[in-house]
Amino acid sequence: MSLITSQRVALITGGSRGIGFGIAEKLAAEKWDLVINGVRDEAAVAEPLAKLRAMGVKVGYARGDVGSTEGRAAIHKATHAFCGSELARDGSPTSGFRSQVSGFLLVNNAGVAPKVRADLLETSEESYDYVVNTNLRGVFFLTQAFARDMVAAKKADPKFAAYIVNITSISATVVSINRGEYCIAKAGLSMLSQLFATRLGPDGIPVYEVRPGVIKTDMTAGVTAKYDDLISKGLCVQPRWGLPQDVGMAVASLARGDLPFSTGQVIMVDGGLTIPRL
Repeated sequence: MSLITSQRVALITGGSRGIGFGIAEKLAAEKWDLVINGVRDEAAVAEPLAKLRAMGVKVGYARGDVGSTEGRAAIHKATHAFCGSELARDGSPTSGFRSQVSGFLLVNNAGVAPKVRADLLETSEESYDYVVNTNLRGVFFLTQAFARDMVAAKKADPKFAAYIVNITSISATVVSINRGEYCIAKAGLSMLSQLFATRLGPDGIPVYEVRPGVIKTDMTAGVTAKYDDLISKGLCVQPRWGLPQDVGMAVASLARGDLPFSTGQVIMVDGGLTIPRL
């Protein structure tokens, strides 16, 4: 990765496709330099990285599994290398971020679905651990690492801009009994957002939750027919699928600082799906 020289950097986990790429595109349009995280080899994501670079921003790739300790360490190290920051031997930052970086945004987007949608009475421990390790446990400890960096940077320079955005799901409150582990992880991630918002509020670091509804991505490709039917029958107030760009626009707004007095709040991007209706 090349040394960054511009002012704002965003790390987007799971940013090479789906919702993550939609977020990356909108941030690139607003001239954020990007660190894209994924688990695939960099050669496998060359096309989306090239598309982002063509938008006139610097883009680095941080390969690592958010669900593993080693993967998170790799993401942390690669991000600091991109920012030109040095880390101590224990992996902690020496001084937050380099002075060339005036702002940092962490977008916790990476997530996995159960490999098999099983009835709640048939959910396996293996599936539960697989989903929760990535969607909740991993997010907690990755956020912890970068929150420490942000606090250090804010202490060094109170004008340093820092934000955290967690991408959850309507499944945080809408029950699906054939993927209970996913719902539990997203509900926990919603609480995680409030916890970090409360902890980091005095440091001037807002934390937001963006909660998408039914979004057309590779994760929902297997249930397209189901949701086509439900949407046609009134599932959403706005009768269409959500798009990754819809989520991206919400994140870009938060990254601009458009909601400076709303830390800990939930931004719904669900086309009105969760509005109670008779």
